[in-house]
Amino acid sequence: MDEAKLREIPLFGKLSKKERKLLALCADEIDVEPGTLVCRKGDSAHNLYVIEQGTAKVVRDEQYLDELGPGDFFGEMGLREGAPRNAHVIATTPMTLMIVAGPAFRKLERDHPALASRISVTIDQRRRWLEPVF
Repeated sequence: MDEAKLREIPLFGKLSKKERKLLALCADEIDVEPGTLVCRKGDSAHNLYVIEQGTAKVVRDEQYLDELGPGDFFGEMGLREGAPRNAHVIATTPMTLMIVAGPAFRKLERDHPALASRISVTIDQRRRWLEPVF
């Protein structure tokens, strides 16, 4: 992965050039077609995904939860909590995704409290999607 691309992703914007280069070495990129099931509810969590291009929808038990686009990330809840995926993420357009493996994600969080804090805020917001409505 190219370090310059990481500068354009808000989640990694506060990292130094050296830190972005190190992250780029352990990150992969994939392209997916519309309709691709990127994450399946109930599967084990091994990666953090960051959308570089394209969009995806988040669905849980047939309920639409959100639309994600460039700069958004997903997969963090399962990684942080060691829990299975709690929703499907399905590509709605062609997408380019950055993939960060679990060990690299955990190191990134340990080394960068501000980044970990931003991820925590996102997790708190997403928990509200998942709360049952009575």
